[in-house]
Amino acid sequence: MGEGGKNIFETGLEANAANFQPQTPLSFLDWAANVYAEKTAVVHGEGKFTYREFAGRCRRLASALNKRGIGDGDTVSVMAPNSPPMLEAHYGVPMSGAVLNALNFRLDAADIAFILGHAEAKALITDREFSPVIKEALKQRDSPITIIDIDDPLAEGGELLGETDYEALLAEGDADFQWTPPDDEWRAISLNYTSGTTGNHKGVVYHHRGAFLNALGNALVFGLNADSVYLWTLPMFHCNGWCYTWGVTAVGGTHVCLRRIDPAPIFQLIGEHAVTHMCGAPIVLNMLVHAPDDMKAALGRTVEVATGGAAPPSAVIAAMEKMGFNVTHLYGLTESFGPSTYCAPKEAWADMDPQDKAREMARQGVRYPTLFEQRVLDPETMAPVPADGETIGELMLRGNTVMKGYLKNEETTAEAFAGGWFHTGDLGVVHPDGYVEIKDRSKDIILSGGENISSLEVEEALYRHPKVMEAAVVAKLDDKWGETPCAFVTLTPDAENVSAEDIIQWCRDNLAHFKAPREVVFGPLPKTSTGKIQKFILREQAKELPKNS
Repeated sequence: MGEGGKNIFETGLEANAANFQPQTPLSFLDWAANVYAEKTAVVHGEGKFTYREFAGRCRRLASALNKRGIGDGDTVSVMAPNSPPMLEAHYGVPMSGAVLNALNFRLDAADIAFILGHAEAKALITDREFSPVIKEALKQRDSPITIIDIDDPLAEGGELLGETDYEALLAEGDADFQWTPPDDEWRAISLNYTSGTTGNHKGVVYHHRGAFLNALGNALVFGLNADSVYLWTLPMFHCNGWCYTWGVTAVGGTHVCLRRIDPAPIFQLIGEHAVTHMCGAPIVLNMLVHAPDDMKAALGRTVEVATGGAAPPSAVIAAMEKMGFNVTHLYGLTESFGPSTYCAPKEAWADMDPQDKAREMARQGVRYPTLFEQRVLDPETMAPVPADGETIGELMLRGNTVMKGYLKNEETTAEAFAGGWFHTGDLGVVHPDGYVEIKDRSKDIILSGGENISSLEVEEALYRHPKVMEAAVVAKLDDKWGETPCAFVTLTPDAENVSAEDIIQWCRDNLAHFKAPREVVFGPLPKTSTGKIQKFILREQAKELPKNS
């Protein structure tokens, strides 16, 4: 402390334009266009854009939107697959000052109509392949909205609905447009809606600071660099592609677009473009594992795969590694800009049995270096649980990569941030090595005879069965025990003569007997528009089954 009690480091050292600028991921594109101007930035079918061309198209989009009166405080919705217009929107829309709302193209018309209304979208940029559902959604809206069509030659079917198409819109703009960075990094950059399994979708608002930091966190954790070739197997609408839309550009890597997720083009593009990195939910990994053998071309090199959304079964991790993929397990939520936690690999795992190694890798792990703090706390006392791998608490986060809050929903926002932490709703334990492991969603714990049963633990055992392709476990009412596990299972295509008794016995052989399901239902599993299994539907189905007595 200096003379007069003044802090000498806070005197005459105020922030100014020379030493402080708000952080925004939009700056990554200007940097990449300068450093890697002629390098391939985006691949789409037979077409390619250099970083110079990519940046010019994004600036044209921003300029054209401004000329149409769209800017600060406005929302621009985009309904498109993993294609150049969707990627460009992640830069061009916020460059205009507007907020990007990337729509989930698997939603129905009622959901889309709700989101467009709730977001107060001023413009909608939509791929013609989705015109049937968009046309129906627009019938449910009263307020006017500007429609811009994406007439992608790789699209299948559909019709043009708008006043002009995307390429014509870009022609209205200026490739040398001088966009203005946000005056405050707390400004909104994007609006993403949750899956909405228990009611209307909640609008999660992202800020420039969080998007900037999580994009860099992805690059650090996933080992992205200028030589990286990233295949878009993760939907760009999902948490803005987990912020990889900005993270790949931050290192000058190459984006390889993919309109639809199917094993054949995935394996083809990996070989054709020497793909180094890709992401996807466990369902995508499961799809690749169970692809026909003649489709699985030799990778030629290790491909890094990041997965999240649910704990990937250890059997799936082991199978992926056997094929030549190196799996990184991530954890996060829409509210945390996608990934916030990763299972950092340990040297000791190299000498482990593949199944044991896979089980270690299936844990959620440790926080991103760009997340300030992660703890498992008792939700009642807010005290940390002991690192014993057994005591269950709620996983809570805080830091600069947590959302601003829920749009037009102050009460729910306050509840989510109670006590100065973001409450994830996920229950987990802390192992002695500090690694977190999610045991269940709070509503998915099964209480049987006074014992807590993790549905995820039972599902893990089911996935190790050689003939089980997908599995989900929920509670079923029981006169004696209160609740018992009920398993819903999809078998592999080659499964024959596998009975419910076989599945139950497998679980009894691999779990404590009280954790084994007492009933097994075979068939396809209901999923959300992002590929997550809809347990709330399965819980309702379980209620309709005869009660155990």
